[in-house]
Amino acid sequence: MADYILSGCSAADLSREHFERIGVKYICFHYTMDGVDYPDDLGQTLSAEAFYERMASGALTKTSQINIAEYIDYFTALCEEGKDIVHVTLSSGISGTYNSACNAALMVKEQYPEREIYVVDSLGASSGYGLLLDTAAAMRDKGMSAKELAAWLEANRLRLHHWFFSTDLTSYVRGGRISRTAAFFGGVFEICPLLNMDRLGRLVPRKKIRTKQNVIREIVQCMEENAQNGTDYDGKCFISMSACREDAEEVARLVEARFPKLNGRVLINNIGGLIGAHTGPGTVALFFWGGERAD
Repeated sequence: MADYILSGCSAADLSREHFERIGVKYICFHYTMDGVDYPDDLGQTLSAEAFYERMASGALTKTSQINIAEYIDYFTALCEEGKDIVHVTLSSGISGTYNSACNAALMVKEQYPEREIYVVDSLGASSGYGLLLDTAAAMRDKGMSAKELAAWLEANRLRLHHWFFSTDLTSYVRGGRISRTAAFFGGVFEICPLLNMDRLGRLVPRKKIRTKQNVIREIVQCMEENAQNGTDYDGKCFISMSACREDAEEVARLVEARFPKLNGRVLINNIGGLIGAHTGPGTVALFFWGGERAD
């Protein structure tokens, strides 16, 4: 294994056990729920079930990015281990945390000039960002150097596809992303928005699909159209979901049936507090490798 530290953050929506198994360290975001601050610590302080139950009951949530001071403390502790760092951040298209990490890395480098700190913008989120880290860990274990890995991540991050749908629009109304009128008619007509991430790492609405059954079929069709080698795709596939495991399991079942050469079973993760504070319950996200994402 290459002798450097690979690092990410909690918004990658992998389990703590997964992070430990692949040898990736992480820093936690924070969110507030009804005015109380919580670390987004992969469900350790507040479980995903409790988080979404409280959201469904009307709890107000707000998020904050990891600030420069937190990154300085985090990078300093890693540098004290005597190793270089490759740190991959949440997409700059939805958070300012990439800039904070870059500025912190420059400051820490002044104290540890012998250390290299590579900060890479994932241009991804949730378990898509997690799949990028999972793949990076495999590259590290094959002997890729820190510099080589950082370059590989920047060259390949846009091949990681992110597709999302939501069946509950309540949190989109609370966050001001859609109007109450649009949400009302969306509920009446069972409209489920289908979104993906563009080249700048921003979430972009792509389609409005009627009924949950149709959007489940459509998201799998999007994978067939975009996955590397189509239905012969032989990479990993991750799903993340917010309090809608049955929907996620149905997507996973259809994916496994349509893509028989998958590298293992589809992995289903919880959407954590940082991302979940914006989506609320009822979101399923599908992640896989393909060609470069289009605008």
